[in-house]
Parts: sequence; C-alpha cells; structure tokens
Amino acid sequence: MASVDFDSLLGQARRDGRSSLSEPEAKQALAAMGIAVPAGEVAADAASAAAIAQRLPGPFAVKVVSPDILHKSDAHAVSIRLADADAVRVAVETMSAEPAVKAARVDGWLVERMAAPGVEMVIGAVRDPQFGMMVMVGLGGVFVEVLGDVAFRLVPVARHEAESMIDALQGRALLDGVRGRAPVSRAALVDLLLAVGGEGGLLHRHGDSIAELDLNPVIVSADAAVVVDARVILAPAVGAPAAGAAASGAAAAPAQVDYCRLFAPKSVAVLGASATDTSIANTFIRRMKQFGYAGSIWPIHPSAPEVEGLPAFRSLAETPGPVDYAYVAIGAARVADALAAGAGRLGFAQVISSGFGEVEEGRDLERGLVGVARNGGFRVIGPNCLGLYSPRGGVTFPEDAPRETGSIGVLAQSGGLSTDIVKRGQARGVRFSGLVTIGNSADVGAAELAGFYFDDDRTRAVGLYLESAKDGRALFDLLRSPRAKPVVLLKGGRTRQGHLAAASHTGSLAGDLRAWEALCEQTPCVMVDTVDRFVDGLLALQVLELRPSRPTRRVVLFGNGGGTSVLAADCFSSVGLDILPMDEAAVEAMRALKLPPGTGIVNPIDTPVGTLLQSGGAVAAKILDIVYASSGADALVMHLNLAAFVGRSAGDPVETLIGIAEQVGRACPGQLHFVLVLRSDGSRELDDARRDYRRRALAAGIAVFDEIADAGYALAAVSKLEHRLAARGRA
Repeated sequence: MASVDFDSLLGQARRDGRSSLSEPEAKQALAAMGIAVPAGEVAADAASAAAIAQRLPGPFAVKVVSPDILHKSDAHAVSIRLADADAVRVAVETMSAEPAVKAARVDGWLVERMAAPGVEMVIGAVRDPQFGMMVMVGLGGVFVEVLGDVAFRLVPVARHEAESMIDALQGRALLDGVRGRAPVSRAALVDLLLAVGGEGGLLHRHGDSIAELDLNPVIVSADAAVVVDARVILAPAVGAPAAGAAASGAAAAPAQVDYCRLFAPKSVAVLGASATDTSIANTFIRRMKQFGYAGSIWPIHPSAPEVEGLPAFRSLAETPGPVDYAYVAIGAARVADALAAGAGRLGFAQVISSGFGEVEEGRDLERGLVGVARNGGFRVIGPNCLGLYSPRGGVTFPEDAPRETGSIGVLAQSGGLSTDIVKRGQARGVRFSGLVTIGNSADVGAAELAGFYFDDDRTRAVGLYLESAKDGRALFDLLRSPRAKPVVLLKGGRTRQGHLAAASHTGSLAGDLRAWEALCEQTPCVMVDTVDRFVDGLLALQVLELRPSRPTRRVVLFGNGGGTSVLAADCFSSVGLDILPMDEAAVEAMRALKLPPGTGIVNPIDTPVGTLLQSGGAVAAKILDIVYASSGADALVMHLNLAAFVGRSAGDPVETLIGIAEQVGRACPGQLHFVLVLRSDGSRELDDARRDYRRRALAAGIAVFDEIADAGYALAAVSKLEHRLAARGRA
C-alpha cells in the first residue's frame, strides 16, 4: 500500500468534514512512518477487487470501506483466507448483499494480502486530559475486550519502557511459544511500539491531531509485526485560545520566581483576621507567634488599628515594606481587588478562601484572580487550600509542628490531609523541608513546586498528595528529567466514587488512574494508597540511601517473632520482596553459634528474647555480623516485640540492641538497608517507651516502624524506586 504524508491525509479528512481516517488512509499514514501493513489496494466493486487479487500473491482478506460501519465483523463485511481472485469476487458480492452493508455508504473494498500467521496483539492510544497521549499494548483480537490484558505508558516511551509494557502482560508467554507454538519476535513488537509511541513516533509527532488510535489486530510473527486493521479517530481542530486569564490580556507567569519569598518570607501579611472575634486568620497569627516566626506580621484590616496585638494596615499598598507572603482568608468576591493593591510589592498570595473553581459559580472569580496576579507580578497558591508549613522560614498552619528543618518536601491538594501528614510524620520521625497546600492550583501547580523541591539542597525526597494535575504534562516531563528526586505519590480519586469526590473537592476532574500508574512506571515515583504508607515511605527515603546499582529484593527478618515472622514473610512476598533462605555460608556461620533449641537460623531468624540477651546482647551482634557479611541480603528488618522484654533485665535491653545495630551498621556502610520494627501491645507504658526508642534510633539514622508489614510496604516502595532509577540509568 502506497504511503501518504499524515498531514496531507489529515487535511483532506478535515476538508471532508470527517472525524476519522478510513482504514486505507490510516494504513497509508502508518506506512509513511515505516510501520508494516499488508500489501493491498482499494477496489470499487467485485470485478475490480478480483483484478487486484490477480496482481497480488494470496491468500487474501477483503473488507468494506465505509464511514458508517465501525465494526466490520459485526456487519459481516470482512472475509479472510480467500485463496484466489474468484474467491475475492464472490466474497465482495456476498458481503454487498448484507443488510448492514446495503444500508451504509460504501466507499469501496480493501483487498489485502493476508499477513503471516502469528500472535494477535493490539496497540492503541488514547488522550488523557491531564497527561496527553498514552500508548497501550495487549493481547489482540477478542482477547483485548474479554481479558483486558493491557499495559499503558505515557508518550513518548523509551525502548526499556516498551519492553516493560510487554513484560507486564499476563499473556506475554504466548510470544515465547506455548503448547507447541513457535515463538514470535518480541523485538519486532517493541520496534512497532516505538514507531507508534516512541520519540519521533506517530503519536509523538502527530498526537495533537489524534484522539484515539486502535491497531487491532497486529499480527506478530517470527520476524515481523504487521498491522492488519487500523482505526484513527481525529482530535477536534484547534480553534481560538480557551477563555481565561491568558486570553483576557493577562501577562504570562514570570519565568524566574524567588521561592525564598514563599518558604522563608521576611514579611507576612494576613487578610481576614478580626479585631473583635476569632477567625481562621486570627488562629494563623497566633500559631505563627507560637512557632517563633522572626519576621514581620502585618494584619490587613479596613478600619481596626490593631489586630492580635499587632499594628494593622488598611491594604497591601500601605504596609511598611514589600510583602513576601500573604495569607488570604476573606470572601472570594473580595480577594482579587484586595490583592490588586499589592501589585509590584507582593511575592506570593496563599488564598485560603473557597468559592472559586471548585464550584461552577466561582470559575470566573478564579480566572479573574489569576489575571490580577499576572498583571500584579505576584503568584497565587490555591485558592481553596489551608496554608504553608515551612520550618526553615518559621511559617506554619498546623499547631505544634516540628520546628527543625528536615529533608522531605510535600505538596498536597488537601489541607486537612496535610495536617494529618505533618502530625503523623512528626510522631514517626519524618522531618519536613516544607509542605504546601495547593488546592485548586489555579496559578502555581504541582510541577512548578515539585521543581523547586528538586532544585532545593535541603530536600532529599518529595511527597505528593494529588487528586488532579492541571499541569500533568509538565509534571511528567519534570519527573523524567535529570532533576527529579524520589517521589511518593498518594493519589486521591482512584475509584469512581473517589473520582467524583475529588472533582467536587478541587474543582478539576481526577485523571484516569491508568495514566497515573503509567507516570509512576516511567519515573522515580511510587504510588501508595493510604496516608500511613505515604508517611512510612517518606520516612524510609529520609533515612535510607537508594541503591539503583543493586535494587532491593532479598530481605532477612530477624527478631523475636515466631508466628509474626511467618505472617511477615507472606506480606513481604505479596509486595514483591523475597524472604529466601540465606546463603549457605551464612547458614553455616549461624549453626556455628550453637544457638538454643527453638531458634530459626535460615530466614526468618527467630530468636527468643532469652537468647538475644545472652552476654549482654553479644549473640545479637554476632547474628547481625553474619547477615551483613555473607547473607546475600539487600535489606535487614530487625523486629522486637517490646512486651517480651519487660522485666527481663536490670538494664535496658532494647536500648542495648539499638546500639548494637548502630555499631554494626556503621562498620558496614551501604552494605544493606537496615530498618527496625518495635511492636507494642497498645499499652500506654510500651507506647511511651517506643516513642523514646524511636527518637534514639532516628538519631542513629535508623528508621523505626510500628509493624513488620509497615516496614515491608516501605521497603517495597524503596525497591520500586531503585528499579526505576536503575532502568533510567540503563536507558
């Protein structure tokens, strides 16, 4: 089939008022991209179809070409395995008599040479509203609808990503040959995926013009991957710019932004505090004072000379100096005018107020707010958010938050959830370089703020709670860039019900989860599904050094566990971690210790408390030495049931064991990931003790988890990030 430039085919379809390419046109476009399609031509009738068949080697397939017939098989308008020209002529005559064909507009009949036999696959594409084009691969033919065995990635895909898509399929074994069938070419399928969705491929070059792509089936044989059916749905023609701040004459967002004015502001203005009552803005001022903010706090009030014991000013134009950060908690209808007074002297405005894009009647207000910000030279965080927590700058909206600056940066579209993240993180030892609630993200979005954290020397890893991403494509590109740091993603709106709740919460529809899963598969980002796993994952990244050269897989469990160890082994296996027998050298070294009966020495290493405490913990030190030296493990989880240590010794055995773990780890830096699990029975006494032990362990660089399963999920997140960083390094 002769190839024709895609733009020419697109232009003709637009002129004809069509929303799709015909199958022959689609195949011409594919052929122009170097994609294999069957040799064939379009015939006007049965006689010309037979004439085409006389010029081509058989066997043949014949299909109707009609804009009215989407599923040709359902209309009995496709015939295959036709031996010769006479069979082709009869097939066209027969299909022409079908009721569905007689009722349709028929542009002709596509006569093609049949592809060599092989495995039927499907390659497709769909446009995600937040991230753009996604490419799909799966088992083709009827299997794609019956089994749904498919994998998605965002465009463009790299070769290792195309290979991982195939590896993710349950039916991948069909490609390798099963039940006597010969294997087919994975390489040809990968090449086809790249021609469609790779750098410079069809979707990368022409994705703006394509709404959907369906290549089904693709016949993969021993040496080729041939597209035998193709459907291309065109995207609507691009018209005038969408209405909004940019379209209304507002200036573009500034290219250079001084984020020190947000995270370490020297002056904070507060709009919405009352001189006679207590509002959320009053509470913010009080918390800032309690937190020890060292800069200037300037309440903005239309008439009161003083608010919360501080001199008040009538507008942002009347403050003694420039305002780095404004906390805005006034009625939505008044926000834009109030901020306009700060033009040229305001850095960031965090708009706490709701009533903007999260409700239909507030969308014009939100666009107007962004326009005022553009024209006034400042940036807007939110609206519909709760605040900023920046220990480096002495700014907080949660009460009693940690004052020390840490290494975890967080962005969240939920203010209430952000408070949970800060407080739960505080209890578990997570320390933050900053946390910003971004609400509707009308101006500053997740990608821009994540970019700040990636460039920030204080930030080691990033946590994202997102329900939507208006800047999804920019976020994807950022996460694929060399700037990217490890990211833990908690995605809201994962189910239909959650999707609807997220839409009402943020004012933007949550994206299809498949796009977010693809984003994680292609970047150093791991998705979790609870706040606790989010916090635990960030804790692991705060303490552990990622090791892409040897991604975590094999884990040794060591502690006084018994049945707990058995359940833990099941849990670790379910998240892709192996609790396998240690190397023979390690097992022999364990036997040489001649531990008391009842001690497990293979993995898990189950050691009764009495054994652990022998010779002041010397046995524990010897076991740790063996695991570090010759177990072949990537990670070691030491778990202690605190209740079993009560009354066992005049000293503090748990403190002793933590010290031993610190000493052995210091002697073998980078050898393996070490984490500690301290299990409590829920009593106040043991919970208080665990809190003290956690502080001691964190001071030694050891992450502490409450349950073994918690450690397992955290290590699984570390493992996924290491594997993804390793794949990126090989690309």
